[in-house]
Formats: sequence, structure tokens, C-alpha cells
Amino acid sequence: MPKPVITRFAPSPTGYLHIGSARTALFSWAYARNMQGKFLLRIEDTDRERSTEAAVQAIYEGLSWLGLTWDGEPTLQFSRAARHAEIANELLQRGQAYYCYCSPEELAEMRETARANGQPPRYNGMWRDRDPSEAPAGVAPVIRIKAPVSGEIVVHDHVQGEVVFKTENLDDFIILRSDGTPTYMLAVVVDDHDMGVTHIIRGDDHLTNAARQIIIYDGMGWDVPDMAHIPLIHGPDGAKLSKRHGALGVGAYRQMGYLPEAMINYLARLGWSHGDDELFSVGQMIDWFSLDGLNKGAARFDFVKLENVNGHYIRSSKPDYLYGVMLATAAEIGRDVDHAGLVANKDIVLAALPELQPRAKTVLELIDLAQFIYAVRPLAVEAAAGELLTGDVRKLLGTAQAMLARLDDWSVPAIEGVVRSLAEESGLKLGKVAQPLRVALTGRTVSPGIFEVMVLIGKAESLARIADQAA
Repeated sequence: MPKPVITRFAPSPTGYLHIGSARTALFSWAYARNMQGKFLLRIEDTDRERSTEAAVQAIYEGLSWLGLTWDGEPTLQFSRAARHAEIANELLQRGQAYYCYCSPEELAEMRETARANGQPPRYNGMWRDRDPSEAPAGVAPVIRIKAPVSGEIVVHDHVQGEVVFKTENLDDFIILRSDGTPTYMLAVVVDDHDMGVTHIIRGDDHLTNAARQIIIYDGMGWDVPDMAHIPLIHGPDGAKLSKRHGALGVGAYRQMGYLPEAMINYLARLGWSHGDDELFSVGQMIDWFSLDGLNKGAARFDFVKLENVNGHYIRSSKPDYLYGVMLATAAEIGRDVDHAGLVANKDIVLAALPELQPRAKTVLELIDLAQFIYAVRPLAVEAAAGELLTGDVRKLLGTAQAMLARLDDWSVPAIEGVVRSLAEESGLKLGKVAQPLRVALTGRTVSPGIFEVMVLIGKAESLARIADQAA
């Protein structure tokens, strides 16, 4: 009977949860869920100088916002240092590792000699076969793995295929430092083994690490997990993803008004595909996900596509859900006036959202579009909108205000009838009257249907706003 699938996500808490790391977590999570397995979280906090509690919390919050729930409690790698040292010493006993007493000066000389001979600057194995009795007094040694001196190491990879590494290009790397702390290479292998990880999905920048880690697996007689090394995300210009392309923390996308389900959908398509499907639910992704669907070519991050995907999810979301996201976003980014306005006018905002949703691609745009509901008179008019308010237009608004004031039935059909009558009497197309009304009522050139706007904010407020801009 095959082992149950166990995947893991193992970020270092030295900064925000990078969007590329979030994609790695997504693929690991989706595969585990597809296979009815487990998705584990390990915080690789062995770099004590750079690791911060704030970064740990950012990882938890980012994954939770995306809905990538992990199984069990997160593992903190630093807390397992004694176990890592135990395995380093076991490798010593097995003859798969050895003490190295090289001084920093000797190592520097090795690197210089190698460079002078046109070779890669690496350790030359000088302590590999020496008798421990030759150890200099008072020197705390490191422990180095014994890498094979001949042959090949093959990484069987679900994305890259079979990748062959010549052992002559791999040196005897350090697995335990002189102060007794483990290196990344050892800690990762021990943790993955002890956590029962069956499948490692990570960036292809770890491909060389895979060859080195296989040496440790083989030294301990442990099974090597299945591996899938995915290409890193590039910018639209094909260069490595940077901040100017969108290499931001997951929290930044939340603050920019992207929905988590849109981010999941978009990130899934950056390096994985299911036929020609571009838009799909989280449930569909889990059902369809397989390692065979991972792409070998680098994906390119494109903000325009992300906005389009986000727009789809905004249009298809329920108003009460979007209202909650608008409130949370306004509070998080410090838009206190908007937050207060949204809270005080909840029912009106909810009624307006079906009109607002088709016009927005981000939650921030939704908030901007909703401002007409709680705007304080006299409204601030955008520059482009203000250009429409010529002298003749202001006179037209005065006439419109007087005609609308006589209405007893303040409904969309009745308001539309008055505005159409005014347009016909003035020899104008409907838009030439409706657009100035939109500017007067919202301060913008884009809004929900202008007749619906007047019903939403009520007769008294509508007439007052129009009067503010009329001649």
C-alpha cells in the first residue's frame, strides 16, 4: 500500500511572504489536498540574526488569507537543533562524515589556489582521511559529509526530468558548524525525513541543493522524497521577478484590493495548467491538480491579467462578502473616512454593490466608486469631471433640479422620464444631460447608473447636490 502523501512548505522568516513563495505553498497544498494527504508547515528559522517574529506572523497571516490551511502545528526548525546534531554524529559513526579542523586562513588559501588553477573555489577534502590524532589542540571542528568521489547523482524530478550531477563537482560540505549548530542542508533533510514528507515541491533554485541533500539521505539509508522543482516566476520582460514587476508580499496584494480567490486562481496559472482553463474555483483546482501539470518553462507575472482575474471574482462575488472585504481593507490601509462612511451606510452600500461590481477590478476601486453614497457636500469634483461643468451645463443642471423637485414618485422610471423629457426639450442626447448630473451627484465621470444613484442617496440629497453645481 503506498504511503499517504505528505507535502510541506518551509519558508525562512526573514521578511514578508513573497508572492513566489506563496505559489510554492499553493502547489504543495493543492497536491496534498488532491491526494487526500497532509500539508505541513515548517518555519526555517535557523538564521537567528535575520529571522523575526513579525515575519513568522506575516507567513501565518498570508497563508491564512489565501486559505492555504496547514495540518497540525507548524514546526520551528531552530527548536530541533539537537536532533540535527544527533544525525550529524550518527553520520560520523557510519563513516559517512568526518571532523574538519581547517582554519579560516587555510580555507581562504584553498579557494585562491583553486581559482589560480581555473577550478571552482571549494574545499579540497584535506581532513577527509586524516587520523583524528592529528587534530590541532584547542580547535573546535566542523563536521563535513563525505560526498562520493566518483560517479553521478541523479535527481528524478517531476518537472525537470532526470537531472544528472557529476560527483566530482560536489565537495564535502559542512553539515554541523563548530558551534554545534546545523547547516541548512542537514536541517532540511532531517526535518523532511522526520516529518514523513513524501513530496518536495520548491523552486528550481534548489535543484543543486537536491543533489547535495541526496548524499545525506543515502548516508542515512533513508528514502529520498519525490521532488518537483518549479521554475521561478519572471517579470513581463523575462527578467527575474523584482519589486517593479510585482515581487511583493502577499499582504501588499490584499491592501491593493485583490481577493484571495483571485490570487489563488492567478498564481495557479503561473506554472501549472489544466487544458485551456483560465478561470476556476479552488475546488476545481484541487480536483484537477497533478504534478504532471506543472510547467517546465518560467511563468511571467502580469498585473493586467491579475486585474482581469480579480475583476471576474469581484463581479461574481456576493455583495455581503464584498462589503466585508471593503470594510477590512479600508481599516487596514487607514482610510478612516471611507470606513466610517461604509459602516454608517451599510444598507445603501449593499444595495449599490450590484451596480458597482461590474465597474471595478479591485476592492480599492469598489471603495472609490462607493464614495458618492457618503460624500459630504459640497462634493469634491475630479479635475476631468469638472471640465464638463461649463456655464451652459450649469444652467441645464438648474433646470434639471427644478423639474426633479416637482417629482412625487422618486423612483428610477420616474426620474428617467424627467431627464429624458429635459433632453428632448433641450435638443440634446440623453448622455449630454445624464453625464453632467453624474458629475454633480458623484464628483466623477464614472458611477453606477445615474438614476439608480439618485434613488440610493434619496431625493433631498440628490437635489442639494445638483443645486451645488447649478448656475
